[in-house]
Amino acid sequence: MKRTHLPLNGLRVLDAAARHLSFTRAADELAVTPAAVGQQIRALEDTLGVVLFRRTAKGLELTPEGAAGLEALRMGFLQFEEAVRAMQAGQSSKSLTIAAPRDLAEKWLLPRLSEIAAADPDLRFHLVTAADAIEFTEANLDLAVRWGEGPGEHEGEALESDGMVTVERPGGGADTRISWPGCLNEESVSRILVGDAGLAVDAAAAGMGRTTVPEIIARADLAAGRVVQTSDPKPYRMGYWLVAPLPQWRQAKVRALVDALAQ
Repeated sequence: MKRTHLPLNGLRVLDAAARHLSFTRAADELAVTPAAVGQQIRALEDTLGVVLFRRTAKGLELTPEGAAGLEALRMGFLQFEEAVRAMQAGQSSKSLTIAAPRDLAEKWLLPRLSEIAAADPDLRFHLVTAADAIEFTEANLDLAVRWGEGPGEHEGEALESDGMVTVERPGGGADTRISWPGCLNEESVSRILVGDAGLAVDAAAAGMGRTTVPEIIARADLAAGRVVQTSDPKPYRMGYWLVAPLPQWRQAKVRALVDALAQ
């Protein structure tokens, strides 16, 4: 059924003017001018085809037509407020669904989420592994991490990283280059191909060779001494980005998580 167009601004002004029986006090409440209140009331009267207020010697008074709809109007505004609170309830929840590539989740994201959760025991995380296209609506995501040159079609913030590093087992590994899909040296690899950059680091730590990966992927293994760098980090045009569509990006809980992860 087609819904009747509702002049919501005019109805809001009517409610305020009826409560105060004064265009001036209604204007103060609504942060507009008394002239603007008068214009809204006249426009509403034209739309409805009724007179809503009369000026008398005692001041402003409602007509019977104006008074007839006030109770239902105010109940309607209360229901609007309840609807807004219901829609905002998700922002105040402590549950967040995050999508990230498997290797980044294992090597960097999970330890960071553990630190964040330790500071707020009420937080709940649902982690989804996603290496390619990220469908926010289908997966009901709050935030995702993508590898690329920017946030793409979404809002985003880059994760800090030193670029790309080449690593091997302490004491030296084999001369074999370890490749992973999308790596810089994939075309020159002769023997070893693994599924992602995280597995490439693990293969290097096992002594299978050396690999070039995003610094953020190797960071924890470098700190733990499982692998060592064979050269200085090199800047790279691509990196990991925290991304979300604008409505999710504006949510307080998402912004708090982005701030915590991006430090």
